[in-house]
Amino acid sequence: MSSPAHPLRLYKKEKLCSEIAIARVFNRTDPATSSASAYPLVASWQLNRVREIKCPRFLASIPKKKVRHAVDRVGLRRRVREAYRLHRDLIPADAPLDIAFVYVGKSILPYAVIEKSMMRLLDKINRSLDVDGQ
Repeated sequence: MSSPAHPLRLYKKEKLCSEIAIARVFNRTDPATSSASAYPLVASWQLNRVREIKCPRFLASIPKKKVRHAVDRVGLRRRVREAYRLHRDLIPADAPLDIAFVYVGKSILPYAVIEKSMMRLLDKINRSLDVDGQ
């Protein structure tokens, strides 16, 4: 007997892997790309109406220039993913969004700070979708 799908789980289809889609999200000259900042995270996002799967996809980037040790980068990446996983219900589940979260803090901050920043960013993304939809 297989267990039912857990609603809070992160699935492969929710991870932003396509190099083309990632390049589009970070393309600052494209007017369809938006960004917002809530220290220690910066988010860039774009509606991708071309793809078949209608759910938000995301990636978390912790630059080596900011956080030198790999073990610290992995820990921060886990904190960012966990904050997204718990609060992704702040954005519509059927929006074909591509989102990139970039950690810009110079030090390793506690999970509570990252979570608060994630909630502010997801709220900003949701408000920008409401404006675009009208």
